[in-house]
Amino acid sequence: MTFRKFLRGAVAVVAFAALTSQPHAQQPQRFLYAALPGVGGGNNLSYGGAGILVFDIDHGHRFVRRIPLQGAPPPTPTAATGRGGRGNAQEAIKGIAAHAQTARLYVSTSRRVAAYDLLTDKLVWERSYDSRGTDRIALSPDGQTLYAPELGAPKWIVAEAATGAPIVSIDKPGNPHNTQFSDDGRYVYFESEGNTRTMSVVDAATRTIVKEIGPFGNMVRPFTFNGKQTLLFANINDFLGFEIADLNTGQILHHVEVPGVTAGRSPTHGIPSHGIAMTQDESEIWIADNANNYLRVFDATVMPPALKTSVKVRDEPGWITFGTDGTLAYPSTGDVVDVKTKQIVATLQDENGANAESEKMLEIDFANGKPSSAGDQFGKGQKH
Repeated sequence: MTFRKFLRGAVAVVAFAALTSQPHAQQPQRFLYAALPGVGGGNNLSYGGAGILVFDIDHGHRFVRRIPLQGAPPPTPTAATGRGGRGNAQEAIKGIAAHAQTARLYVSTSRRVAAYDLLTDKLVWERSYDSRGTDRIALSPDGQTLYAPELGAPKWIVAEAATGAPIVSIDKPGNPHNTQFSDDGRYVYFESEGNTRTMSVVDAATRTIVKEIGPFGNMVRPFTFNGKQTLLFANINDFLGFEIADLNTGQILHHVEVPGVTAGRSPTHGIPSHGIAMTQDESEIWIADNANNYLRVFDATVMPPALKTSVKVRDEPGWITFGTDGTLAYPSTGDVVDVKTKQIVATLQDENGANAESEKMLEIDFANGKPSSAGDQFGKGQKH
């Protein structure tokens, strides 16, 4: 069944209900899109196989369908049959982004960037830059521009989102990695791996680096920031916790550790903490405790933030994001956590009942058969 047919059926049910009751606007249908294989940037098929898995948020996060990874390279037998399995896929998912008004979903992989039509689930275009793969992409809020960090090259490609055509490149030492747009579209934040302990802020209008943040205590990994873009929160290597930077001055303000916990090392990422998100109301910072399989929740209404509670999850967490209304948290383990109660309210399983896990997830809502809003792979503050 195609997604268009699925939506037609859903819309028909809603239309019938509307005829038998007082008129009202159709309720949005909320779906979680998770791109796999996408655990730790690897290509292990043990966590739900290959493809883009779609889950119905309003019906217990039940599995809806698997969108195959189309185009080159050809899909593996596992992906082609739509089933999970063990072994390695031919490409690993590195990042995900979506825009509702243009009805586009983008995934970056170890080989390319691919754009899909959200109405048909069909591949629209695919590109590789300098014959390289792309790490965690960022999409401008207006859906017009992609920032693609090249794997193994010290630069980002700025490209047209409609076609993938490159516009310009931005050089930065290190191995380009996590990339994030501000909600106002003014700035893009670059994080590189390698022999560097700073982050870069890019002016999206001029496409030039205008500020360096740090140096941090170690190499920066996942990061987030508040809505006013005054504070940035980042995991760093060899540390169970996070650091806080002042985005105005570029200086490090706080070094916040998870108290009373033996850090250990992540089996997947090799560091104690890979995964950080800020609740949309900016009251909490959530981080991944990789070796101990916990989410650690900090009170962000005080500075420095203080540990508030912990949530045990079913596997090693390596990423955290939130749904569009901020009520649900999505760690990469496939657990669904109620943000208010800190209780696990659902778990993600594929069509075969296997646990589905991904570090590349976001919510996309539909109304009247068309995308109406899209979330973000990062969890960031939204008090503007």
